[in-house]
Amino acid sequence: MSMGITRLSHFIGGQDIAPASGAYLPVFEPATGQAYAEVPDGDERDVARAVKAAREAFPAWSQMPAAERSRMLIDIADRIDRRVEEFAQAESRDQGKPVALARSLEIPRAATNFRFFATAILHDSQECFATDARAINYVLRAPRGVAGCIAPWNLPLYLFSWKIAPALATGNTVVGKPSELTPFTAWMLGEVCREAKLPAGVLNIVHGLGAKVGAAVVAHPDVPTISFTGGTATGAAIASVAAPMFKKISLELGGKNATIVCQDADLDRSMSTIVRSAFQNQGEICLSGSRILVHRSRLKEFSERFVDEVRSLKVSDPQLPDCDLGAIVSRQHLEKIQSYVALAKIEGGKIAWGGGRPRGLHPRCKEGWFHEPTVIVGLAPDCRTATEEIFGPVASIHGYDTHGEAIQIANGTRYGLACSIWTRDLERAHKMAAKIDAGVVWVNTWMLRDLRTPFGGMKASGVGREGGDEALRFFTEAKNVCVGL
Repeated sequence: MSMGITRLSHFIGGQDIAPASGAYLPVFEPATGQAYAEVPDGDERDVARAVKAAREAFPAWSQMPAAERSRMLIDIADRIDRRVEEFAQAESRDQGKPVALARSLEIPRAATNFRFFATAILHDSQECFATDARAINYVLRAPRGVAGCIAPWNLPLYLFSWKIAPALATGNTVVGKPSELTPFTAWMLGEVCREAKLPAGVLNIVHGLGAKVGAAVVAHPDVPTISFTGGTATGAAIASVAAPMFKKISLELGGKNATIVCQDADLDRSMSTIVRSAFQNQGEICLSGSRILVHRSRLKEFSERFVDEVRSLKVSDPQLPDCDLGAIVSRQHLEKIQSYVALAKIEGGKIAWGGGRPRGLHPRCKEGWFHEPTVIVGLAPDCRTATEEIFGPVASIHGYDTHGEAIQIANGTRYGLACSIWTRDLERAHKMAAKIDAGVVWVNTWMLRDLRTPFGGMKASGVGREGGDEALRFFTEAKNVCVGL
């Protein structure tokens, strides 16, 4: 291990465990392009060890009173809150996002995820049905066993906890796999769980590549439940393995989300949020509003005001308090973003702002992976740039003439995750929302989440729903008991 490099470990059976292979992968800080940690290069042997620990912990954990499980999960939430600054710094260094964003939103939300599901199980109720005075039916819900929870790199702890918390709350044990690009806060979560005296084996965290660790989790016969967030191609591969094994799967996949700006939209109130929806977290959010559809009567005005506001965004060292956009998560992903900007020009688009590497970066960031927020106009709404997921700070603006055309364009991709509609006409908003093929539709807002509501996508954006009762039901098995009278 090199001087100054932190070596991480698996968290299995409540212990820090070295990889069976003895091999490690470098972890890079996107803002500098330099390695600062090493993460286990895990494989099926580590997964097997984790599954064994989870299976052994399952009986006691699943039979523990809900109030006691709740107390432990709330303790985990409290401990994350007490270390919010440490977690935020680690998340920024790992992923490239501004520290301010991690501090104000993402780490607190991770703690909230644990707290929400910890308290939700205290208010659970059973369904009961009287059958023509001949019988009483009641429904029991039991944990399914070992849950495989596979999380992405864009919102590392936020989305990891979004899966782990409901799985643990309902009495399952977990084998979790964070992204190898952003493993640090997952490693820290293992520390927190040990400090909170979570029973050994209840939560296990195995690091490594998706093709080895993720695939082994999905294929393991003793992991009947799989929750995955990530790319659509990977989701399809998971389904092809899990379906023949009759596993229960939840897949939250890609998105190419439309922002629909109607002719009566209040741009004074909405512009900053529309800009944020396109570029927050460097556009590396599955819910980003990267296709902006504007009524043609407002197209010129909107485009000018949008570009003016984007121009004021500061791309800089994520450590700085005034940083709006940080670094791109990896060199490979930066190259993907750059390839789409080049493609946009081939497809007839004009770069209205951005398009390259920002100038004036701090010397610390001279080798870092940065990209300007980029606005593209003049593209056909059905071209590749406008319909394929870029997952970066690139937004395209398109005009439309009728609301029917806007809906047609919005639905004209293989994805169906989210959409936002901006209008003062509430009747129009309801009618349009009903016709949008997306799992989440916001009206005059974006990224406003109530954890009780179902979350997930249609079409190639996924299968199943997360959040609230949907998550509690996903991680449990229903059994109907019919008692004759």
